[in-house]
Amino acid sequence: MNLIFAGTPEFAATALQALIDAGHNICAVYTQPDRPSGRGQKMTPSAVKALALTQNIPVYQPIHLKSSTEEGRAAQAELAQIVADSNVDAMIVAAYGLILPQTVLDMPRLGCLNIHASLLPRWRGAAPIHRAILAGDTETGITIMQMDAGLDTGDMLFTATLPIENTDTSATLHDRLASLGGEAVVHSLEKLGHYQDNRTKQDNDLANYAAKLTKAEGKIDWTQPATVLDRLVRGLQPWPVAYTQIGDDVLRVWSAELLETAANAGQAGEIIHIDRLGVTVRCGDGLSLRLTQLQWAGGKPLNSVQILQAQKLHIGQRLQGISQ
Repeated sequence: MNLIFAGTPEFAATALQALIDAGHNICAVYTQPDRPSGRGQKMTPSAVKALALTQNIPVYQPIHLKSSTEEGRAAQAELAQIVADSNVDAMIVAAYGLILPQTVLDMPRLGCLNIHASLLPRWRGAAPIHRAILAGDTETGITIMQMDAGLDTGDMLFTATLPIENTDTSATLHDRLASLGGEAVVHSLEKLGHYQDNRTKQDNDLANYAAKLTKAEGKIDWTQPATVLDRLVRGLQPWPVAYTQIGDDVLRVWSAELLETAANAGQAGEIIHIDRLGVTVRCGDGLSLRLTQLQWAGGKPLNSVQILQAQKLHIGQRLQGISQ
């Protein structure tokens, strides 16, 4: 098919590569403008742009596509010209980050298809991977959706499920879903007529919203059950990362392990054991979390052996961040 692809991060780049590998003709790529990144704040292209340039695919980076501004109308006119000149069949959208008005959705002959990283209508919105882990979901997946003007409200064409492992972080689950998303969109395009004829409307009564993450959500409340805190650490890795405090020091908790045997001593937030496997902290339900990778402010992440060697933490110390 002749396709336009719209996406920005690595999740989208994986899908773009799958479409290229499947032999589809990518007529143009739309992605967000380059952003400053890293300590030097160097202007950096998105993962999708970087891939497109290696494939000599034309790249377009409008700030927005809204009809309400002259800039948006010009971007729409340019897109319409590409659709007409290249006889575009469909636009594939994956984590693009810009709202597509109905005029854009109607441009391709077969409309616009979205690759969404959840089993809709659960976890509509910007952070479905993280929210699924934080909520303790045991299953997630990919939905290929016929886009409409709503926020992830379009008819569902195809779904593919994926179990969430109890060791998954948002990073590991992201990579598995990205791969599944590429497979799902290629499959959906192979049988697009069938899926569009047999589309399923979303049940709005079952919908919930995956709001963007904030740094404040990473604060650990040690009075919470250990299972909740285990999901917090895994769900907020690699960003914004769960954190706690000891004295004036902020500790970022990069990884941890749930210990399902009851702790025999200590209060919520108290360090009850330290060894080469990590720092064991009692949680609110009497179970414990073993912290296996920590980062002090201004330092690098330390593994469990390095934490032990640093001798900064001791049994009996109480980590802060507890709700009062």
